[in-house]
Amino acid sequence: MKRLIEIRCYQLKPGTLPEFHEILVTRAVPMLRDRGMEVVAFGPSPHAADAYFLVRAYDDLADLNAQQDAFYGSEAWRQGPREALLSRIDSFLNTVLWLSPEAIEDMRRLNADPNPSA
Repeated sequence: MKRLIEIRCYQLKPGTLPEFHEILVTRAVPMLRDRGMEVVAFGPSPHAADAYFLVRAYDDLADLNAQQDAFYGSEAWRQGPREALLSRIDSFLNTVLWLSPEAIEDMRRLNADPNPSA
């Protein structure tokens, strides 16, 4: 069964990637996973020094909207890592596309999660 993949590409403020990555690994990704979101891959993008990506999988667009509305509207997010992450982002772009489960697993494997136990 195909899944809807969201690819979020961040352009970070110069020099903030190490802190952004640390906050994502230790706080944001565990929160996303605790809320049941499927984080496929994330990390520094190899094409630019201040670029970062986050890939998540959903059943469909309604599932994406419902999960993200619940997460980003939560007190845990607003009082948690939100400001620390947003203050390091210059801009971001989202795109969504359909992928097969096999393609998602390839994406997960080829872009090894820097913190698989999170």
